[in-house]
Amino acid sequence: MSKAAELAALIGSQTALSNRNLVINGAMQVAQRGDVTGITGSSYGGPDRFELNASSIGTFTVSQSSTAPAGFKNSWKVDCTTADASPAAGDLLRVSYRIEGQDLQQLAYGTSDAKAITLSFYVRSNKTGTYNVQFQQIDNSFKQAVLSYTIDAADTWEFKSITIAGDTAGSIDDDNGDGLALFWILGAGSTFTSGSERSTYTAFSNGDVAPTQTVNLADNTANEWMITGVQLEVGEQATPFEHRSFADELDRCHRFFYKRPADGAGEDDLIISSDYNNSTSNFYISFFYPKEMRARPTYGNASGWVTQSPTSVNEGVRWVAFNFSAGNAYLDRSTTFELDAEL
Repeated sequence: MSKAAELAALIGSQTALSNRNLVINGAMQVAQRGDVTGITGSSYGGPDRFELNASSIGTFTVSQSSTAPAGFKNSWKVDCTTADASPAAGDLLRVSYRIEGQDLQQLAYGTSDAKAITLSFYVRSNKTGTYNVQFQQIDNSFKQAVLSYTIDAADTWEFKSITIAGDTAGSIDDDNGDGLALFWILGAGSTFTSGSERSTYTAFSNGDVAPTQTVNLADNTANEWMITGVQLEVGEQATPFEHRSFADELDRCHRFFYKRPADGAGEDDLIISSDYNNSTSNFYISFFYPKEMRARPTYGNASGWVTQSPTSVNEGVRWVAFNFSAGNAYLDRSTTFELDAEL
């Protein structure tokens, strides 16, 4: 093989590697929100892009943990802080991860060329037993496939791999909406446990959500569950985890969530944006954030404004504009806010 051919093959293999993993932040490196406590509903927290959904089934904390298997430094961790040992029929506890439809077109769902996908991950818990994982097509009447894995040894990292056949009958929209959702079930009431596992996509049924789940992570405040090395790829076999740089993962996460952190509160003021006056009583500051977001975000959790807070905020996918009723306000090193465009 010529040097040119060798170089082309090398570039091709590197490109394939960089596009293989459909999951962002699977190594749990980025955690912009920090730890979140007192969760009784749905909340992001700990490492980015992974959300805890708790429906009337205990209280929880999610965090970025330094407990991890060899080759990793972090994991996403959920702790039970208020127990619910007897869930009602409609109670459900799960971890969710959602993927844009436009990032899934290579799966060719809805055609005869539909491709299988394989989900792999490392998991650890003090609760041994059978857990279910649900794959759900949001664009296709919530069709779902559900399979299981077991945690065999307490407090031990174990590698798991689950393969789902491609769906020739249901397509995924080519847009920035929620195309495919992954759910790791951690506890479920009887409404969700009466059906059976599904290795291919079938019509949604509550009974098939957690049909073989034997574990209720909410039954004791000593319970915890951790995951890392999450990878979803095309094909019927898991391959070694695709490690990305922290900078790369942070950039990808900023499409869905951006937090402007305090950069040394109490230091000299740092004006990072000019103002625009449209009258004698109003002026605007525009802030351009580092990544075009998935959609127009919601603005919140602001603090540290100098002199005054904005009277209104106009968000865009690339910028946010703050409106003030009078002059003498600006972004300084201690000003923080969040922009959320999660699926």
